[in-house]
Amino acid sequence: MSNDLYSLPCVLMRGGSSKGPFFLASDLPGDPAARDRLLLDLMGAGHPLQIDGIGGGNALSSKVAIVGPPSREDADIDYLFAQIRLDRRMVDTTPNCGNMLAAVGPFAIESGMVAASDPQTEVRIHNVNTGKVVLATVQTPQGRVSYRGDTRIAGTPGTAAPISLTFLDAAGARTGKLLPTGQASEWIDGVEVSCIDCAMPMVMMAASALGVTGEESVAALNADTAMLARMERIRIEAGRRMGIPDAADRVIPKPVLLMPPRSGGTLAVRYFMPHQCHSALAITGAVGISTACALPGTLAQRTAGQVPVPSDVRIEHPSGCLDVALLRHGEDAPIVASVVRTARRLFEGRVFASTDPRRDAATPWSSAA
Repeated sequence: MSNDLYSLPCVLMRGGSSKGPFFLASDLPGDPAARDRLLLDLMGAGHPLQIDGIGGGNALSSKVAIVGPPSREDADIDYLFAQIRLDRRMVDTTPNCGNMLAAVGPFAIESGMVAASDPQTEVRIHNVNTGKVVLATVQTPQGRVSYRGDTRIAGTPGTAAPISLTFLDAAGARTGKLLPTGQASEWIDGVEVSCIDCAMPMVMMAASALGVTGEESVAALNADTAMLARMERIRIEAGRRMGIPDAADRVIPKPVLLMPPRSGGTLAVRYFMPHQCHSALAITGAVGISTACALPGTLAQRTAGQVPVPSDVRIEHPSGCLDVALLRHGEDAPIVASVVRTARRLFEGRVFASTDPRRDAATPWSSAA
């Protein structure tokens, strides 16, 4: 083993249609600044290919999950998500990631943080980014995590064991309000939008308002610089109205283009992260979009038509469809959204850094935490 490189334990996992390294909080620096410097180094941030790190050169594979003991009594574990920017050395811990969340339960069980039951184990996950608790149900026959199964999800090859994620109260994940501006719809730059904060702050708009038909490929949308520039202007102003004044330097709010369904779903979407079109759909985005379908006056509700609660919402995206179950435990109770994902453990070992967080306190870094 090299004696001049700092290393620490790491597990690479696929969660839903994303993947990234998973770390125990105890293996990372406790100081957020030192932690972020180390993550930037490990992932190879600031280079489009992340060639000098373990990032995948794509927003969907430049993600980190940090798991530790619970900081609140109603949770089994804490989960902090970090999005590592590709274009610059920046760590953003403002959003959650529901796809990576799918692998948190299995990781916690196999790390010995949560005792497994037979045939399945419920893990109450406190998402530190949003302050919300998500219930994950993991298949654990004979007390061991099972990854093999027949569940297929769009955007991911093959099949695997199902993992149910129930967002118990996702409203106001970042701003504290389901409708942060107080309006179901409003106008920005001549485009009608709906600003919603449910699992993820988002600004939704009709695809047709930006000249998008739904026939375009993801690559074509990513190459449409004029459309992306206009969307970014709308996103930044929406962020300001939602109480996110520095949206230009953050990945929230996420812009979402809405379209009528084409394959029997409830509605079709193109979800941006925020400067690239997602090849499928973020789980947090799906939770917010489906909830918006049940809110009178939002663009999502008008696109989808009347969506009662309880019901299932099927969202069409570039790779297929994603189903979200909506229910409510009482007339005035918050909407609860559930989705089914899969996950897989890819490798485990030690990851090496070129800097040592115990010595290199002056390493340049930029944090959006």
